[in-house]
Amino acid sequence: MANIKFNIYNPVKPAQSSAAMQTAPILLDSITDADPTVAGKVAVCGSHGGLYPAYLAARAGLRAVIFNDAGMGLEDAGVAGVMALAEAGVAAAAASHLSCRIGDAADSLRRGRISAVNALARLLGVIPGEDVSSAAEKLAGANFPAKPMPPVKEARHMEILASTGREIVLLDSASLIASQDAGRIVVTGSHGGLVGADPARAIKADAAFAVYNDAGVGCEDAGVSRLAALDARGIAAATVAHSTARIGDAGSAFNTGHISMANSGAKALKIEIGETLQAALSKVPPS
Repeated sequence: MANIKFNIYNPVKPAQSSAAMQTAPILLDSITDADPTVAGKVAVCGSHGGLYPAYLAARAGLRAVIFNDAGMGLEDAGVAGVMALAEAGVAAAAASHLSCRIGDAADSLRRGRISAVNALARLLGVIPGEDVSSAAEKLAGANFPAKPMPPVKEARHMEILASTGREIVLLDSASLIASQDAGRIVVTGSHGGLVGADPARAIKADAAFAVYNDAGVGCEDAGVSRLAALDARGIAAATVAHSTARIGDAGSAFNTGHISMANSGAKALKIEIGETLQAALSKVPPS
């Protein structure tokens, strides 16, 4: 599990109006829940702070957002989007995965603590170590010029597993799983947490095998909470360690990921903790 480093800054704190201080943030358990009504608002979001969620936040027109740091992980991918949003004019921060449940915006607002901030959030006085609720109040004063964020590369593609020749579906976000993925092996870049603690949102299709990033496991093991829900649906599933694959990048999981957790269905296939994801996938029988 990653150790969170709180780098304390000495930010300039601009004056804020009482109206800004009283503006409550909107809550999004997943950034994919953002619709046109969120434009111009501040959000506390349960998603990880990687590049794809950040792109969706900028595209939705949010002026400020707080994500979950997902344990930071390989190459600090869990907050890469948080930092990139500064160039798009979006003040952003991340809550420590150890302080609140990933995938649960209300929990983040209630007990989350900030672990990372971008340059614009820092200008508003947001600092690592403070409560998410306090940070959200400061972000209500965000009013930076918006700039287009470069589109994230194609988030859905296919790979061939060399050991078996089987086709693997790679999805940078689990939100991209579709009905045609039923019966396929699906590797996602998403965290392994239930969105809004809702088992119905564990997966959109009955895959033959599903893979997620463990997001550092985190508070109350939230980062791997999908696994039990998928077991209940008869779907074998596993997570790769956040230290071995960039969260939000299914290709990274496929190429360098190592198994960190497996549900009962996956264990029945003799999938072992610590083995490479590709070795694990070679054990999944044809559907």
